Amino acid sequence: MRTLVLNAGYEPLAVVSFKRALVLVMNEKATVIERVDGDPVWGASTVHDRPAVIVLTRYVRVPSGRRVPVTRRGVLRRDGHRCAYCSKSASTIDHVMPRSRGGVDSWENLVACCLRCNNVKGDRTPQEMGWELRNAPRPPHGAHWTVRGAERADPQWEPYLALAA
Repeated sequence: MRTLVLNAGYEPLAVVSFKRALVLVMNEKATVIERVDGDPVWGASTVHDRPAVIVLTRYVRVPSGRRVPVTRRGVLRRDGHRCAYCSKSASTIDHVMPRSRGGVDSWENLVACCLRCNNVKGDRTPQEMGWELRNAPRPPHGAHWTVRGAERADPQWEPYLALAA
């Protein structure tokens, strides 16, 4: 069970274990704003609500320049595990401009790709192959990308993640 942590401005900061969230609440560093109904946490002498979303009592500024690091898993997730060339299921990534020609590992140069298209394309550009990209690759944005752990969001988090997007 995980808990979404918001700052005093209701901006998502992180996803933590419910135990960590409960410690923040018990130490009066956070307040519970969404609870998991019917699943309390039993202590030695007290019963606590299991937090789903908490807000920190002190303001914590969200850095404005958060960049999402480029990873294989991130590229596949951004493209919905669909090949950028043929729309079939993708299991690899491809450099639009091949690395041997100066292509870099960036969100704008990497796309999800099926094994067949990746092997056929080889060391060429899509233009040389006569292929077109389904979508122009660009960096992902939104709270689902900047808040670590939010990719597997709890339904109770959606209103708070939508505010950040």
